[in-house]
Amino acid sequence: MEPRPGLESGPGSGAVEMTTGEDLPPGTEPRHPQLEGPLTEELERAKGLGFLGPMPAAEQLEHALGFVGVIESELGRAPGSVLDLGSGGGPPGLVLAACWPATRAVLVEANQRRAEFLDHSLARLGVAESVEVATGRAESLGHQPDLREAFECVTGRSFGRPAVTAECGSAFLSLDGRLVVSEPPDATTDDDRWPSAGLAPLGLARPRMVRFGRFGYRVIDKATPIAARYPRRPGIPAKRPLF
Repeated sequence: MEPRPGLESGPGSGAVEMTTGEDLPPGTEPRHPQLEGPLTEELERAKGLGFLGPMPAAEQLEHALGFVGVIESELGRAPGSVLDLGSGGGPPGLVLAACWPATRAVLVEANQRRAEFLDHSLARLGVAESVEVATGRAESLGHQPDLREAFECVTGRSFGRPAVTAECGSAFLSLDGRLVVSEPPDATTDDDRWPSAGLAPLGLARPRMVRFGRFGYRVIDKATPIAARYPRRPGIPAKRPLF
């Protein structure tokens, strides 16, 4: 996977502007704000294990809650199902699972040690029974019948380059679902990182930039089913990206 870039984002021209705190648009408030303390503790544990970067845990949580706000604003509700690509040290998958206990949530993680951390964290948060940690490569898991095109939302926090995230993410995303990906600080509303011509073979369309406070997210719709050959074998999407 690609190295995780910094998460802090500046304003982007023409982006949809969402704000935090009292000015949140209706339906975007985290549904379980009482989890802020326990979630911050779990992210601190992840940092201590070397699973998260130098950003303070409180800011990691703020960024992860941005996914909550963006998705709830898009749908007008919590999603019925969500899958997080490369959940690693927790955000955003761990946060999504804690905020949406009635949602089917799957956290994909290829590293066994990090997957075990996620299992322990989910148990500590009291949501282990409603969440699955799928240990394995996304390229392989994307062909499992119970996971393939089965999720209303798929999220990615620096999972890989756009082409890798799109190819793997679309395999899990149901028709009319949303792929929501965090963007680096210098990302703009232009779709040069997510070209429509490159997304079309994967069934994805209409990439757009959304801002939540100081963080930026790319939201991409699933327009048509993905071809059976995608995602390709583990490692191939990164070695031979489609765009």
